[in-house]
Amino acid sequence: MKDIDWSLWLIRMSHGDEEAFRIVYGATREHAYKLISYLSPREEDVGDIMSEVYIELLRCSDNYRPEQSFKAWFNGLIVRQVRNWKRRSWRLFRITERLKASTGEAFDMKAEARLSAIGDQIELLPLLRTLPDKAREIIVLRYYQDCSLEEIASLLGVPLGTVKSRHHHALKKLRRRFEAMHGEKERKGYVY
Repeated sequence: MKDIDWSLWLIRMSHGDEEAFRIVYGATREHAYKLISYLSPREEDVGDIMSEVYIELLRCSDNYRPEQSFKAWFNGLIVRQVRNWKRRSWRLFRITERLKASTGEAFDMKAEARLSAIGDQIELLPLLRTLPDKAREIIVLRYYQDCSLEEIASLLGVPLGTVKSRHHHALKKLRRRFEAMHGEKERKGYVY
């Protein structure tokens, strides 16, 4: 993200200045896209979540305080929107399952399986996606967004000890899965 005076632009944006929104969007869109794609459960949801993030940014831009880091504040906004999206998706899934059970209608499972397989093939970070959501958030914020553990604790609203524990367990799982994956490649005759 570019270094600019965020408070000025966010104030202008909260008063309906479209040019201010274009500048903030232009300066943050790449950062937002990367973070959302790391945290999103499905690649095809990234664009929709991105829209939700910028709608929320417009709605709450006057909540930003200049004494806080814009990057940390914006990362928190992104994490909350990804979580909200996951909650809505889960509710929709449960409603769909109830409808399916009550009506007895069968959905096209083959089409759904094909779409899921395509999504799985194009994922950029298959190992990261295997982590639970809370662990993935910690790893992405720590290593892809360069946040300190203290910033992550503040951003997620959890104790520092919880962040350290999740960080430790997530790294442990990633190491095991990485070693298992490379062991599998060696058994299949891959050459490095």
